[in-house]
Amino acid sequence: MVILGAGPAGLLLGNLLHRNGVDCVVLERADRTRVETRARAGFLAANTVRILDRHGLAGGLHRHGRPHGVCEFRTAGGRFRLDYGSLGRGERHTVYPQQDLVTDLLTHYLGAGGRIGFETEALAVHDAGTTRPSVAVREADGRPGEWRARYVAGCDGRHGAARRSLPRGAVRHHRDHGVSWLGLLAEAPPSLDAVGYAVHERGFAGHMARTPEVTRYYLECERGTAAGARSDEQIWDELETRLYAAEYGALTRGRILHRGVVDFESDVIEPLRHGSLLLAGDAASLISPAAAKGANLAVLEAELLAQALTADLVHGDPGALERYSERALAHIRRAQRFSHWMIRLLHRTAAPGGESFFHEFLRYPLDESAADEALEALRTSRTRQDWFATYYVGV
Repeated sequence: MVILGAGPAGLLLGNLLHRNGVDCVVLERADRTRVETRARAGFLAANTVRILDRHGLAGGLHRHGRPHGVCEFRTAGGRFRLDYGSLGRGERHTVYPQQDLVTDLLTHYLGAGGRIGFETEALAVHDAGTTRPSVAVREADGRPGEWRARYVAGCDGRHGAARRSLPRGAVRHHRDHGVSWLGLLAEAPPSLDAVGYAVHERGFAGHMARTPEVTRYYLECERGTAAGARSDEQIWDELETRLYAAEYGALTRGRILHRGVVDFESDVIEPLRHGSLLLAGDAASLISPAAAKGANLAVLEAELLAQALTADLVHGDPGALERYSERALAHIRRAQRFSHWMIRLLHRTAAPGGESFFHEFLRYPLDESAADEALEALRTSRTRQDWFATYYVGV
């Protein structure tokens, strides 16, 4: 078994297969330092914690993660808070930076004797329709190489070799939401004791705690904006304006550690199995960061894929792999549905539904006036609050 990519999906899959006696290797184009320091999402859903607990991989997050269950919405008309951890199913997030989770999974995998090839770039997957597919790679020393296995798991993201190697018959359902965020990681303590969502005439702004010393911020920006277009001081001034700091309290400022622009796009590859090539994580679907679903979907899909591969390779049940795509896509679509709703809720410039594969998933399609009404319903309706809490935490 060859696994492409050492992110949450690839490393969890490697851990579970190795534990079940499946010979596997993880191929990762970055070096180990880069793998363990890539800053990504930090909100783990309750189901993600259950999965990691189930397989004895949650030690780090229980020691260092922090439970979180409150979000605050701010608009020109005021603010309100939702204690979503006490609504819906009564589930909360665990704030635990993704790079820490990846480090935990990598340490456990290597400690158990798992194999990984760092600085090994997968170039293409060949013969996916056969029982002996091959992966063409550029080895760490720059020489070409090849790996062969019964199955290849593509967990290497939207630009990885797995997607580039998809055969005819793979369908990509894509949507551009017309929204971009400047993502910021600041060396500053959180300024709110909640996830902050601010809808402002100048654009959206967001506040998400990562650690007691580091906070993630977001600023809606025009498409094509360069990450370095504004100075740190200009960024903090804009954050204070959009987060209504004059009304609700100044932000704690600090050095901007990292910045990057994210264009909101969503897509799904269907099906997720193409012969001996199987997809999980961002290689399977791309989801916007508006509702913090990406890493949680990756963990869920990795467990489902590990179950299916173990059933096939260890217990002789090839039908399990046929069911994997259907099971994973059901979760992906549910998460996409809510993420798209959140985009329309928080942005007054987001592209409308239009003629797209995703339009049918929008349970509550929103135009600008409906988005304002939805925020008011969240403030006043217990039924809508329970609905929000269930989908906000769940995958």
